[in-house]
Amino acid sequence: MDLASASGPEPGAVPAASDAPPFDPELSVALEALGDAVREPFTPENLTARQERDAAARPRPTVEALRAGGRFEVAELRVPGGPGSPDVTLVSARPAGVAGPLPLLYYMHGGGMIMGNARSVLPQLLRAWADPLELAVISVEYRLAPRTRYPGPLEDCYAGLVWAVENAAALGIDAGRVIVGGKSAGAGLAAALALLTRDRGGPAPVGQLLICPMLDDRDDTFSSRQMAGVDLWDRTSNATAWQALLGDRYGAADLPPYAAPARATDLSRLPPAYIEVGSAETFRDEDVAYANALWQAGGQAELHVWPGAFHGFDTFAPQAALSRDARDARTRWLRRILGTGHSEN
Repeated sequence: MDLASASGPEPGAVPAASDAPPFDPELSVALEALGDAVREPFTPENLTARQERDAAARPRPTVEALRAGGRFEVAELRVPGGPGSPDVTLVSARPAGVAGPLPLLYYMHGGGMIMGNARSVLPQLLRAWADPLELAVISVEYRLAPRTRYPGPLEDCYAGLVWAVENAAALGIDAGRVIVGGKSAGAGLAAALALLTRDRGGPAPVGQLLICPMLDDRDDTFSSRQMAGVDLWDRTSNATAWQALLGDRYGAADLPPYAAPARATDLSRLPPAYIEVGSAETFRDEDVAYANALWQAGGQAELHVWPGAFHGFDTFAPQAALSRDARDARTRWLRRILGTGHSEN
C-alpha cells in the first residue's frame, strides 16, 4: 500500500500552532532551555554553516575513551565499500571478557543525513545495551549529504552489514542474531536497509529498531504541517535534509523505497520492528503509518507514541520520566527479540 493513504487527514489548511499537541511539561522546559541557535530551522542557505558548527561541537570520542578503562573492547575498522564506492569505517565495540558469539546491534547514527558521526552515539549504546544485554555494537560512519547523495549513504550501510556478517566469526558475533537500528535519519536508513537486504537476498536481520525514523521525503503529513515551526526538527529542516540527500530526485514520483521507506508498497517478509515517535513531532504520522502498513502486510511491529514528546526528546532531556520510559521500552524489546541479558536496566 502507498503509505500516504495511511498518514491521517488529507492535506488541507495548515493547522495553527495552537492546535499542536502540548509538550510534556519536563520536555517543554528542556526545549525552552535550548535557545534560538539550536531551534533555528535548517535551510539551503544556512546548511553549510550549520554542518560546520555541528561538526565542531558534536562529540567524537577517541577509541581509547570508548574503551572506558578496559570495560569495552573497541576497534575502528575500514572495510570494502560497494562497487565504485570508497571503504566504509565501522566502529566495533563489545563488553570486555564476555565469551561466545554475541548478538549484534548494527547501528546508524542520526543527524538528518547531513550531520553526525559513528562515535558520538557509542557511549550511550554501550552503557544502555552492550553491557546489560551482552551484545556487540557496530556503528557505521556513512557518508553525509549533500556531499554524498542517495544511494551512497545506504550503500555504505549495506556494504558494512554484509562485511560484518561475512566476518562474524572473527568479530565474535552471532550472524543469526543481528538487529539493524538507528535514530531519526539513522532509523530511516535502518528501515531502508531492511528492505534492501530483503530484496538483494543479503543478510537477514532478526529485528529493526526504529527510533523516531525519518521515512517520507514528501513532508506533507498532517503532523508535518501541524508541527511546522513548533517541533525541534520541523518540515523546513526536513525538506532541507531530503533535498540535500536526493538532489534532483527530491519529490520524484518514481523515487525507490530504499531512498524513502514510506514510499514502499511491499512491506512483507521484513523483520519485526520497534517503532517509536512523539505525539508532538513532525514524524508522528509517517511513523504511525509505517507501523500500520507493516501490520497490514502481515508483519510484526511494536509501536510507541510518547505523549507530548518532540523529536529527539530523550537526547535533550535524558532524565525526564518520559525519556526513561522510552529507554526502558526499547531495552525490553531488544531483550525479547534477542533472548539475552542478565539484568533489567
